[in-house]
Amino acid sequence: MKYWRARQRRQDREDLAEAHKGAADHNAAKPWYTQVGPGIITGAADDDPSGIGTYSSIGAQFGYVLLWLVPLSIPLMIAVQEMCGRMAAVTGNGLAGVIKQHYPKWLLFGCMGLLIVANVFNVFADLNVMAASTQMLFGFPFLQGLAVFTIILVAAQIVVPYREYARVLKWLCLALAGYAIVAFMPGVKNDWGAMVRGLLIPRFDLKIDTILAIVAFLGTTISPYLFFWQAGQTVEEEIEDQHADVPGQRSVRAKPRELRNIRSDTVTGMVVSQIVALFIVGVAAGTLHATGITNIQTAQDAAKALRPLGPAAYWVFTLCMIGTGLLAIPTMAGSAAYAVAEVFGWRYGLYRRFSRARAFYLVVGAVILIGSLMNCVGSISPIKALVYSAALNGIIAPPLIVVLLLICNNQKIMGRHRNGPWSNAFSWFTVALMGLTSVYLLFAMATGKA
Repeated sequence: MKYWRARQRRQDREDLAEAHKGAADHNAAKPWYTQVGPGIITGAADDDPSGIGTYSSIGAQFGYVLLWLVPLSIPLMIAVQEMCGRMAAVTGNGLAGVIKQHYPKWLLFGCMGLLIVANVFNVFADLNVMAASTQMLFGFPFLQGLAVFTIILVAAQIVVPYREYARVLKWLCLALAGYAIVAFMPGVKNDWGAMVRGLLIPRFDLKIDTILAIVAFLGTTISPYLFFWQAGQTVEEEIEDQHADVPGQRSVRAKPRELRNIRSDTVTGMVVSQIVALFIVGVAAGTLHATGITNIQTAQDAAKALRPLGPAAYWVFTLCMIGTGLLAIPTMAGSAAYAVAEVFGWRYGLYRRFSRARAFYLVVGAVILIGSLMNCVGSISPIKALVYSAALNGIIAPPLIVVLLLICNNQKIMGRHRNGPWSNAFSWFTVALMGLTSVYLLFAMATGKA
């Protein structure tokens, strides 16, 4: 036993040295552009293929009418995701790790279960879109594309060292610029007056299609996997910056500068995410809804409908779906692995070698593999899974946000870094909005009205 513990400590030191290799002086102030990290990756991952399909469907079906959800979502996203990053920076733990230390087991396992169910369905829907997009562009058989993406995504998280892996994720964020390019192409007939009215004037009714669209929009925008991912990635960044030796054990207290960097990174990521959502809804409204095409259920359908604009629009839109999928699926699988590892007390972290954190990496692979295999089951409709996976996120998010609020208002956990009044106000409003619309949708489904 003594030999085994000594061996573990030696391996931990080796992993730590590898994580610190090439890192800048952690005491020195860094330029703002080097602070781009978990927040911007989280925001970009929010616009995953499932999200693109949801935004496209809303733009095609409702035109500009529901655009008011974009500016409404920005402060709500910032409030929730900033809590995740701040909690991780102060405690040195991810979300599941904090729940395990301070709250009952039923809450811990309940949160983990909700997260895994939502993530597997999201991975399933995203892989379906990516494989179908590859089939449309290059003529590859669907199952062949599905297998290639599955292998690439699993191998990338296991084989590629964390520093290089995080750098690749940051570059993949640039894929989102493609939607801005498409939005300003000559064939897109943007009604700028209607767009401004849609942004500034909330309009909706209580029809089931409208409520489903609102729940799906909020669910794909404020997704549970992003809570766990940003917290886990913040812990990884702390270790790389030499603020902690292992997860849960900070060597120095969180400094105001560190928390400001987290806040600015989060604000940047969330604003960029919703600007992209605005462009996607606008493209669908200006091309599909404007010509009477309102029945768009998937991102592939949206891409096909853009063909009349010319091959450039079709290729850019479709390639960006693949790029955002390569960014988003690792965040889903990684967030599930962070949660499971923290619950069971396993070694975890993308900075560790596979041989040092096998269980953690096996969870990563399992989530991607199960999502991939679900695409081989003919009885599961990927069209329904796309929007309903977003709606599932919308239903699961409110109880998880309540848990976050309990944590971030607990003085024993957060000390002087507890929530301020604005953070509480926006977060509780998020819970109320998502909770009420989700309850209405579930009631309609239970009574056969949906």
